Amino acid sequence: MRELLHQHYVGSLAYISQHHPFVIPVTFFYDEPGNCLIAYSMEGHKIEAMRANPEVSLMIYQLDNLTRWKSVMIQGRFEELHQIDAKAYLHRFTEGIRKHIAPNNARAKVFIEDFSSSLNSEGTPLVYRINIDGWSGRTRVA
Repeated sequence: MRELLHQHYVGSLAYISQHHPFVIPVTFFYDEPGNCLIAYSMEGHKIEAMRANPEVSLMIYQLDNLTRWKSVMIQGRFEELHQIDAKAYLHRFTEGIRKHIAPNNARAKVFIEDFSSSLNSEGTPLVYRINIDGWSGRTRVA
């Protein structure tokens, strides 16, 4: 399960808003020493919902074909980070994502440039972490 978390940086975040489930894609970095997932967002629906109900899940999966796949489901709690903690975790997130993406990969360079420009143009992002309470994994290899 840890291997899958280290290999991926996009997952499906599930949260509850006004008694209804929502699932959206998010970019994250798995911080193993901190036992958490680090992410960022601008203010909006997702952040308001997680402030009201901090219990969330995040699914990461690797689908090779219908008979060969792996998945990890994380259960955890949303925690909004502020000031120096937010800056430190945003730096950790950025460096972690860069390590995931090969430096000579053209698509990776575009992703990092888009990521950096969105941070600069959209204002200051809200940095948060999902503190991991538990996880489960499944694999199918046929």
